[in-house]
Amino acid sequence: QVYLVESGGGLVQAGGSLRLSCAASGVDFSIKPVGWYRQAPGKQRELVARISSIGIPNYAMSVQGRFTISRDNAKNTVDLQMDSLKPEDTAVYYCNTVNAGIVYWGQGTQVTVSS
Repeated sequence: QVYLVESGGGLVQAGGSLRLSCAASGVDFSIKPVGWYRQAPGKQRELVARISSIGIPNYAMSVQGRFTISRDNAKNTVDLQMDSLKPEDTAVYYCNTVNAGIVYWGQGTQVTVSS
């Protein structure tokens, strides 16, 4: 069974930084595509950043240049460094991956950016 657990969310002022971490069990994250998504109240879940199975990152236009996705293979995690945070980044952040054709999601971590 695959389990994903996000951590690192919290309350931060605009312009600040947070680092989210997605820890996996039951799957080798180093060879899997992993995505970070977010969902704000009343809005659809959207892709924030993704790292491919071979380590190629891509980002939503809204976070390009401010967020960085990376792997820590020793810890079996995928992290999301978020800098220059804006109030519109406020949302619940989720990570996901695919294993044997099944999509797995974590429970989410709340990020709140105050103005």
